[in-house]
Amino acid sequence: MKSKVYFTDFRTEFHGAGRLPKLHRLMKLAGFENIDFQDKFVAIKMHFGELGNLAYLRPQYARVIADYVRELGGKPFLTDCNTLYAGSRKNALEHLATAAANGFNEISAGCPILIGDGLKGNDEVAVPLPNAVHCPAPKIGRTVMDADIFISLTHFKGHEAMGIGGAVKNTGMGCGSRAGKMEMHSDGKPELNTDDCIGCGICQKHCAHNALTLNGRKMTIDHAKCAGCGSCIAVCPKDALQPNWGQSAKLLNEKTSEYAAAVLNGRPHFHVSLLCDIAPNCDCHGENDAAILPDIGMLAGFDPVALDKAACDLCNSIPRLPRTWMDDCQKSNDIFEDAHPGTCWHAGLEHAEKLGIGSQDYELIRM
Repeated sequence: MKSKVYFTDFRTEFHGAGRLPKLHRLMKLAGFENIDFQDKFVAIKMHFGELGNLAYLRPQYARVIADYVRELGGKPFLTDCNTLYAGSRKNALEHLATAAANGFNEISAGCPILIGDGLKGNDEVAVPLPNAVHCPAPKIGRTVMDADIFISLTHFKGHEAMGIGGAVKNTGMGCGSRAGKMEMHSDGKPELNTDDCIGCGICQKHCAHNALTLNGRKMTIDHAKCAGCGSCIAVCPKDALQPNWGQSAKLLNEKTSEYAAAVLNGRPHFHVSLLCDIAPNCDCHGENDAAILPDIGMLAGFDPVALDKAACDLCNSIPRLPRTWMDDCQKSNDIFEDAHPGTCWHAGLEHAEKLGIGSQDYELIRM
């Protein structure tokens, strides 16, 4: 049976309802009320945007979902996990400050905001995944796993490493702890840039495995002792510690799908994707390039794989915008492969399908 994906465009009537009531109607049509929310903790996973980026979703979209959950008796909260790279969201304090600067607070979003993997990105749960090929026990933020129900609210866009930033990535990569993100991106061992290291010793104090040693005025890492938890990355004041990004795009996509499976398995989940401000790169950038496509619409349903496939098909069905990133790219039937050749976004969806979290065979139902 084909997965049902519900779609509406962004058109609104001059004196009628706007985008937000339209999103509520779309979720209702997609069967949102079939979930038992009564007295349940509900994680709404979204990206709060890096400082300087303006393509992230507005908090008002999140409020539609939070209010709907509360209307059905649930206890919603917005969440995201800390980043692996050195940016404005690498620990919970900076993450929350960035969210606030980008307009997210309990009033605008309609619910509390909790960082999913704790202060330094190491509050995690190892979730067994029996059918995994690469990651037998994905490391997921504890707050995410403590929720009874999971909802992804995704800003669909391009991605420089994975091809697309859709519901599967929002769920898998977004909910991994710092050690989890290192497992997805690399071999899980950070590297030290000695030119940036000032020998302050802060990372050494936070290492629970005695893997860091101060030699003179520079730190060294014993990778045999390193557990890949990423705490040192979170606390380094000079961003001298960085993950080893060596990873094939196909493997990155497949690992991310396994993390998504760990998040979703065993509990109710629902997914919303908004196809607007479709930038060529992730919202993790401290800037956003011009949109490469016109705003398309909103998708909702229970199958994140189907949502991502439908989103890609919709994006590839309309003309690209001129004077954008795409002007200098090749032109085929796949805008995301053209934008970032070799990123293998198809591999991620194929692997997610094998893991049983969704299907690329879908029926698009227009509202």
